Amino acid sequence: MAQPQIQPDADTKHEPVKPSPKKKRSPFHFSEKTKDAISGYLYISPFYILFAIFGLFPMLFSFYLGFQKWNGLGEMEYVGLQNFKFVLADPIFWKSLLNTVVIGVIGTLPQLLIGIILAYALNSALIRFKSVFRVSIFMPYVTSTVAVAIVFGVMFNNQDFGLMNVVFNWLGFDSVNWGTSEWGVKLAISTMVFWRWVGYNTIIYLAGLQGIPNDLYEAAKIDGASIRQQIQYITIPMLKPIIILTVFLSTIGAMQLFTEPLVFLGRSFREEGITVVLYLYREAFSNMAFGTASATAIILFVIIIVLSSINVFFTNRIGK
Repeated sequence: MAQPQIQPDADTKHEPVKPSPKKKRSPFHFSEKTKDAISGYLYISPFYILFAIFGLFPMLFSFYLGFQKWNGLGEMEYVGLQNFKFVLADPIFWKSLLNTVVIGVIGTLPQLLIGIILAYALNSALIRFKSVFRVSIFMPYVTSTVAVAIVFGVMFNNQDFGLMNVVFNWLGFDSVNWGTSEWGVKLAISTMVFWRWVGYNTIIYLAGLQGIPNDLYEAAKIDGASIRQQIQYITIPMLKPIIILTVFLSTIGAMQLFTEPLVFLGRSFREEGITVVLYLYREAFSNMAFGTASATAIILFVIIIVLSSINVFFTNRIGK
């Protein structure tokens, strides 16, 4: 018997499925890679924002002020190259430049050489209590500038009871007027610079020495190389990038010498010890000549570039 066919109900008929409308893409829709990049930039943005406000803007504004006459309060007046002509014609500027170079050579060159020697000694297996010596050598770098000024003020006191004058008198020499004599001021400030920064360079050299593989020294010993030959053919060539770095930083630091002569001489700005940055400071905040001070900063910027390039050129030749 044939089964009756069931007719589909009208309500059960399948209607064609309409495609869902496409969602509009947000203009701020980013891929995951772009989101990660934006997140990274947001994390590092505080540094660049602060640098732009407190670093980049003052530098650009200083270049602008170099061509203006301004006392810090009134209106600016464009004077062209007059500020540069004034600075280059001022004998005190050339005196400050000479003082900066002399103090830089006396205070910086020995600290680089002695820093290598101290680092080599601290890296040696013969030295015990290395951590104590490392902290002691690095301590002057983190010492308060006020404390440094007090200590060296006592050491280089102009009177006979000053520590250095006591030593000089004990050796049979006359007392030195450290605050006013030409070379007395330079030696006192150079000693302060040397004492404060030799530990900093020592730690940098020590880090470089610890990165040299011991296999090189062991192979050299097996071949019969002396300690001098090991230093000449292994240590110095391997330390060359570190030496270039310290020379570069020391050159910039020596030309920007400010704190040590200021705390030693005070605001007297004596010609025996005035440096370029101290001359710049005097022009800006004592003579209220911000245009002249900015011109001095630009000239110093060019001098630093030239000297740094010369130093890097000669330091690059070490070990060749």
